[in-house]
Amino acid sequence: MNRRVMFCVTALLMGSIAAHAGWLEPLHSRCYISADEDTGRFRVFLPSSECEESRHCGSNFSNDALDRLIGISRSDLGHEGANLTATLAAEAGTFTCSGTVHDGELSGRSVFTPDQAFIDRMGHMGFTGYNSEKLMAYAFMDVTSKWVQSMQQAGVQGMTVDNLVALRIFRVDPDYIHGLTAMGYEMPDADKLIALKVQGVNADEVRQIRGLGYQPTLDELIQIRIFHITPEFIRHMQDRGFKNLSIAKLVQIRIFKLDE
Repeated sequence: MNRRVMFCVTALLMGSIAAHAGWLEPLHSRCYISADEDTGRFRVFLPSSECEESRHCGSNFSNDALDRLIGISRSDLGHEGANLTATLAAEAGTFTCSGTVHDGELSGRSVFTPDQAFIDRMGHMGFTGYNSEKLMAYAFMDVTSKWVQSMQQAGVQGMTVDNLVALRIFRVDPDYIHGLTAMGYEMPDADKLIALKVQGVNADEVRQIRGLGYQPTLDELIQIRIFHITPEFIRHMQDRGFKNLSIAKLVQIRIFKLDE
């Protein structure tokens, strides 16, 4: 290989490495950490780059995973003027927010540093195309390679780098899936699982409805939750003499308030 060809190959490789590294650049932003008045959990707000001084656009995070923040406690937020650095170390990367406490809130600057080893593990499982913003969402939602692997082993199809966040937000896990498949339902794909969990479909209520003589499909289970077709409502209608109403008829009764 002559020097000119060697130079071209080297240049292409360096360009590829630089482009790849560009997706993994640390994210910098203003950051605000406070305690949620209702739940007591930490709440993190990160303004978007277009409106860093505004509280009207950006990303809000408030969930169990934020209990993993170290370097800060709820009592610290009561110390006016305290200088703190809060850190969230996740498999997808590490987030830090350093600043000063004012009026019960830590205000400062943040940085999120992605973890290349996590990206590699996810790549081996078929998930590619990450950027730093997506990885930071994974960190806050506690999306881990072990959990993703458990979902794959459970047989879930249709998982993507995008809907993994929703699956995690709504706490879809192998136990929830088994609760459905153990009743004879076919394995729902990822988006169907999200729809079921968003509406609060749960195995216990499904068993009660089946005990009243119904065999609802997965789509009907979603409708049942949307229109509040509870076991109590079904029993109420049966007590009034309507013992053979289909799920569709029960939905219509709810929509048009015919039970009132």
